[in-house]
Amino acid sequence: MFHDAIIIGGSYAGLAAALQLARARRRVLVVDAGVRRNRSAAHSHGFLTRDGAPPAEIAAIGRAQVQAYDTVTWIDGTADSAERIEGGFRVAIGGAGMAQGRHLILATGLRDHLPALPGLAERWGRHVFMCPYCDGYERERGRLAVFASSALAMHQALLLPDWGPTTLLLNDAFTPDAEQLRQLAARGVALEHTPVARIEGDADVVLRDGRVLPFAGIFTATRIEVASPIPAQLGCAFDEWPQGSTVRTDAMKATSVPGVYACGDVARAAGSVTFAVADGAMAGMAVHRELVFGPAH
Repeated sequence: MFHDAIIIGGSYAGLAAALQLARARRRVLVVDAGVRRNRSAAHSHGFLTRDGAPPAEIAAIGRAQVQAYDTVTWIDGTADSAERIEGGFRVAIGGAGMAQGRHLILATGLRDHLPALPGLAERWGRHVFMCPYCDGYERERGRLAVFASSALAMHQALLLPDWGPTTLLLNDAFTPDAEQLRQLAARGVALEHTPVARIEGDADVVLRDGRVLPFAGIFTATRIEVASPIPAQLGCAFDEWPQGSTVRTDAMKATSVPGVYACGDVARAAGSVTFAVADGAMAGMAVHRELVFGPAH
């Protein structure tokens, strides 16, 4: 079968794209490896009508709704490679052979690389977080820490005081200049210069001098990496950010490669379920319009 679109990634962005195309009665194949970026989080926050719901529950409901359309085919598996062929694209799916489609929608997500600190990875998504809009409110205005791994910690440190008293753990990662010190002081951010040895308990920071600083939550920035090799295989252009790279798209979620669209975290430096769903809906509608009207010029 030659699908109208193959969607690689069946999380929030991929589901939203599939829904738009399914409702246009187009033949859609979704290939999903089942590795959501927010799989470590117990609850998802900020997504209208689903605030506080488990992320897996949101994804499961979305999948059930999408699979209710008879033009949707779903494969649980990993898309290993993709190439252009006459009339579209061919995708190799591990354990499931080849699939062909007129268009590709990449919703493959990003991979987070955490700072190397003992105890941090084990608490990721439960007591250590990245996004204050997603997890700040639930800290109940308790003491918050920002663990610096680069100068990007300034951004988090200046945001977080709206959710609780904030301490910036510099950890020898960078030294604020005079203007940054002024900004931090204006926001009431405390500075801790002693490097961090490890994290214990829920969010207790053990410093190298032996002191223990208890917090209600720890925030840190990750280094991001596109989770799939397929965008690079296809020759998609990338945008470079201080924390890593994402696939470059236009306002309609089209990549630099004709016929290939990208949506969700793989195509934006700041992600959330809300952004992913909006991106996916846009990509799905854009692909449908291209199927009807042809490529935009």
